[in-house]
Amino acid sequence: MSGIEGKVVVITGASSGIGEATALLLAERGAKVVLGARRPERLEALVARIEEAGGQAACARTDVKRREDLSDLVDLACDRYGRIDVLVSNAGIGLISPLDELRVEDWEEMIDVNLKGVLYGIAAALPVFREQGFGHFVNTVSTAGLRVVPLQAVYAGTKNAVRTISEGLRQEAGDSLRVTVVSPGITRTEFAEPMAPEMKAQVLDSMGRIAIPPDAIARAIAFAVEQPAGVDVGDIVVRPTAQN
Repeated sequence: MSGIEGKVVVITGASSGIGEATALLLAERGAKVVLGARRPERLEALVARIEEAGGQAACARTDVKRREDLSDLVDLACDRYGRIDVLVSNAGIGLISPLDELRVEDWEEMIDVNLKGVLYGIAAALPVFREQGFGHFVNTVSTAGLRVVPLQAVYAGTKNAVRTISEGLRQEAGDSLRVTVVSPGITRTEFAEPMAPEMKAQVLDSMGRIAIPPDAIARAIAFAVEQPAGVDVGDIVVRPTAQN
């Protein structure tokens, strides 16, 4: 029996990329997945796909910049399935640019989505986990936080902030909660879509040459989730072999 089978897993950023791949893989392995993202039509299509394959899924439009949306998503999981075993905080955005361009609104967007969105998820799920006596946080960060390079200072900063908060959460969690940080390298997703044209072209070029598929990250998340309750997989890095 899979260590994933029957678990209730909430996933943000689930309408594409790593979130979508994770939803499909965990549902295939028997999890009940509750999906959140800003594109409800994509979510509904994904739920239909999972159900057609015999899985169980629910969804709600979720903007992680809104604390109430995260609370509603966790409530949906508890109302529909009676509990929540895992929260995968996967929603993220990378509006990379030189600091000299002073794209302050982009900086604020990354802080709101990448950092505050994770905190809002913790605020929604932690009381539920405490009451249940079990639970697992899985936070998607980035190899950008492991090797900081030009143009990615703010993006890497938000991801490293989540890394730091996750370690603090792990230390405070006690022996009944688990915390996992997953750091993807260059992955074939829609990551480049909101970037300025010149940045987008650079990222798409890198993706075209060396990117790994999102299901590679999904398998890493599944590995952490399927472990026995007393095993906490703390930090996983998954990158293309060709990535520096």
